Amino acid sequence: MKEFLRLLQRECKLFIRNSTLRSVFFIAPLFYATLLGFVYKSGKVENTPVIVIDRDNSPLSNQLMEMLQDNKSIKAIKYLQEPANLQDEIIKQEAAAVVIIPYKFEAGMLQKKYPEVNVFINTGNVLTANFASKALQLTIGTFSAGASIKGLQKMGMPATRAATQYEPFKTNYITLFNTTSNYLIFMWPAMLAVVLQQVILLAMAVSFASDFQNNTFVKEYYGMRRWTFPIMLIKVIPIWVFSILIVGMYYFMHVIFKVPMPEGIFNFILLTSAFVSSVSLLGVFISILIPDALKATQILMVIASPAFIVSGFTWPLSAMPAFVQGFASCIPLTPFLQAFKILLIQKGSVELTFPYLKHLGILLAVYTILGWIALKIKLWVIFRNIKPKQEDIEGES
Repeated sequence: MKEFLRLLQRECKLFIRNSTLRSVFFIAPLFYATLLGFVYKSGKVENTPVIVIDRDNSPLSNQLMEMLQDNKSIKAIKYLQEPANLQDEIIKQEAAAVVIIPYKFEAGMLQKKYPEVNVFINTGNVLTANFASKALQLTIGTFSAGASIKGLQKMGMPATRAATQYEPFKTNYITLFNTTSNYLIFMWPAMLAVVLQQVILLAMAVSFASDFQNNTFVKEYYGMRRWTFPIMLIKVIPIWVFSILIVGMYYFMHVIFKVPMPEGIFNFILLTSAFVSSVSLLGVFISILIPDALKATQILMVIASPAFIVSGFTWPLSAMPAFVQGFASCIPLTPFLQAFKILLIQKGSVELTFPYLKHLGILLAVYTILGWIALKIKLWVIFRNIKPKQEDIEGES
């Protein structure tokens, strides 16, 4: 135990003295949490430019234009004539959509000729395209319904009956989970988890590899050469302790940016603990296999870089090929984000996160066993040749 505590203290000192690790592990999460918080602070996209080409320029088309301008999600830019090169104009104005009101629009509506309003959506940016499309559907649909009801009223039909004639049945659209489509609530906490995984893997990449590379492992760990698992704990405990500080900092950032905390705080702590533990032991396993710290870092970054994309958080896992799903299931971020979404965004029951907690537990066990086996073999290889010599030295002394 005395040797265990000595080496644990040494590991903490090495971590604190390493300026690169300090800056990456503590400054990077704070920097990214603040930066991404301000990026998504507005929560949703507003004043998205939309080009409106009004070929009719009539009172009715102007009324539609006014309704579009009243929608805060879009910023309607009126054109009386179509630009010579519409595509270039869309790029120039950074417009998410183009609405073309046809010539004789008002006359066509009054004569029941059903004129067509063409809406072109710029899907160069899918996010802004979705926001603009939703706003245009709402505004143009409301205008169309109002115009139809007014026409029926002019024919002498009461307003209540006119509404039922236009809409024979009523459809209620009720938004569940993140009802305001707030991207700060949806994206920011997930990105914090991504950053936490990255910094843990970066820290663990040099844990064993640096000792192997600097030839200090034999000198420091000879006395514990038979204790494989405690050696692993010596490497990961400082990371676990410092990760608590990062999670605590994230909590205060949630308060600053007014982002709600997940439901079931005890279960969330359990999930986070399993996540941090499994990530750190994945780092231990790679660090043992790769004796060069730089190469270990590169390999872990190759694993971690696509983690968010394949996690199923923004794009469903079911839509991915089987081999990608298999790769994603090996990364701790995948089950953690799925459970995190249930607790934070969907406000679901704690029991719904149990399969993902079990997934994290399996990953933790697998990476612990793999790391133990790899380190056991490494210890045998390292100390096999120097053991007799070291014992002779101890005997002489």
